[in-house]
Amino acid sequence: MRLVAQTLLLVLKFSVAMRLGSLAFAADALGTGATLLSGLASVLLSRWSDPRPDRDHPYGHTKVQALVSLAITVLLSWTLLELAQACALRLAAAQGLLQGAAFPLLWLLPLALGQLLLRGWRHAMGWTTAMAASAVVLALAQGWSWLDAAAALLIAAVVLRERLRSLLQQLPWLLDQIALAPEAIHRAAMEVPGVLNCHDIASRGVRGQQVFIDMHMVVDATDLPTAHRITELVEERLESQFGPVRCTIHLEPREYASAAITFKGAHG
Repeated sequence: MRLVAQTLLLVLKFSVAMRLGSLAFAADALGTGATLLSGLASVLLSRWSDPRPDRDHPYGHTKVQALVSLAITVLLSWTLLELAQACALRLAAAQGLLQGAAFPLLWLLPLALGQLLLRGWRHAMGWTTAMAASAVVLALAQGWSWLDAAAALLIAAVVLRERLRSLLQQLPWLLDQIALAPEAIHRAAMEVPGVLNCHDIASRGVRGQQVFIDMHMVVDATDLPTAHRITELVEERLESQFGPVRCTIHLEPREYASAAITFKGAHG
């Protein structure tokens, strides 16, 4: 239902932009289009973003949506750049809206309310349609030819900011940034009976979706079955505390025990 409402808003906004020559509504429509694309990608790619491994993708397919988000942001950035150039040209030429276009301006009110209901009044994107509608009404009423282009630049900045914020949430997954604090993993592992030492801990992924954990461990066991059982208990503890995890534990003899919980380097 939400996707249907966004599609309707997108069509109406582009109709207003084309009918009045409004760059502000064009910028607002681009923001709605980017949101709609993200929603459609989540629905259509859900079967391809399965965290379960297969032969060709042993770490699952969870980076698919992050890559799609990156592609949408790049495409939107290029389009907004073109729009910004059009705004600059219109401001330089002091060109306004299509004054002769017969358009019922009251139609802009339900558009603004629809956007506000979809995105919420606390969200910056919820007010972009109201900004565009206000700019159009004032530009036509007062003859302020610059106002529509100025509003378009402001709306474009809001749209790009929101897309970049969404992308930044995906970047840690794409860059294999730490998913869980190694100290938290260390505490959970050391609570399991039989674990003597745990070090060189690394994690990546997204908590709540799929996290991959690697660690070196020393256990209080002299036979392989007992040691294996301890590592299974560690995996169960980590999964119960942090959600879906795939854990690789490298068992070591006691003399390999280390106080280095995780790695240090140029960035740590």
